[in-house]
Amino acid sequence: MRKFQKATAVIMAAALAATGCSGGASKTSAPQQPAETGAAKTEAADAGTDKTEAAKDAAAGDEEPVLVVYTARSEALNNAVIPEFEKDTGIKVEVVVAGTGELLKRAQSEKDNPLGDIFWVADQTMLSSSKELFMEYVSSEDGNMLEAFRNTTGYFTPAFADPTVMIVNKDLKGDMQIDGFADLLNPELKGKIAFGDPVNSSSAFQSLLAMLYGMGKDGDPLSDEAWAYVDQFIANLDGKMANSSSQVYKGVAEGEYVVGLTWEDPAANYVKEGAAVEVVFPKEGAIFPGESVQILKDCKHPENAKKFVDYMLSEKIQNAVGSNLTVRPLRKDAKLADYMTPQSEIKLFDNYDEGWVAEHKTEITNLFSEHMETSMD
Repeated sequence: MRKFQKATAVIMAAALAATGCSGGASKTSAPQQPAETGAAKTEAADAGTDKTEAAKDAAAGDEEPVLVVYTARSEALNNAVIPEFEKDTGIKVEVVVAGTGELLKRAQSEKDNPLGDIFWVADQTMLSSSKELFMEYVSSEDGNMLEAFRNTTGYFTPAFADPTVMIVNKDLKGDMQIDGFADLLNPELKGKIAFGDPVNSSSAFQSLLAMLYGMGKDGDPLSDEAWAYVDQFIANLDGKMANSSSQVYKGVAEGEYVVGLTWEDPAANYVKEGAAVEVVFPKEGAIFPGESVQILKDCKHPENAKKFVDYMLSEKIQNAVGSNLTVRPLRKDAKLADYMTPQSEIKLFDNYDEGWVAEHKTEITNLFSEHMETSMD
């Protein structure tokens, strides 16, 4: 894995250098003095503008060139993007890596004195109920993103996307058919399915949503049919629940499980490395969440944080990541590597509503916990 990550960094560096682009984050230059126009009113207006810009520059200049990033993103993506941001902006990044649940608890405990600046974790559906933790900011790059993945809330900025997938160990699979959620009820898979805790794991929550939409009556995730499927699925887990998101895909790749429910990035990375696994998009459908980046409210380096958000959406980074990694860019006309499954081959749910999911997240996770408890009785 480490060898692959180093190779990825080298490939990314070469790809980024080949673009000939400057950093995606805009650099603020010193304001120029207005040219003499002979009109007193114009001179006064220009002088006022200069003072305003100078004040902004002075405020931004008060920030030390440091940024603290809380991230639950893959190591390959962190390693590919963050060093480039440092190189292009001169801002030193301190990275704190952990799971979604752990980082969210950390941000909540630090609410009155944030120690982080950027919260590169989960998406709107997972974080909507914690909106008070974040600062409002809409990037100047927002209009360049696909329409379905723009910042419409003021808080959550979709940067990349990770569709929900299943990762399957080809050596352990044998002749079993694993093409969709219905196949996960096969008795031969009892105790051999890797699945995280939807209450704390964003990837597990999205996978739960996908199965609810896919197996619900007429696509209704709250229908009796959807939750009847969940009961059968829980029974086939046989009491096993992954301790973290990473344990899901690692457990499958290392032969502990036959199949796991995860997101595309780490699963596709294993395929790129030549591991004996395959990525399966459930035939019932997949969810295509826009994994977002947020700025923590009252953080110590807000101007640096804004630059980071802009940089994530920049043409340079979106093209480089899409061309060389296994994360899907969300910028219009961004490049996508030929080893990635074409979007046209992925079945999505027409009735998936991110806003509705955000409003019902607590209800859905509570229901899952109740069904888990019932299965243990």
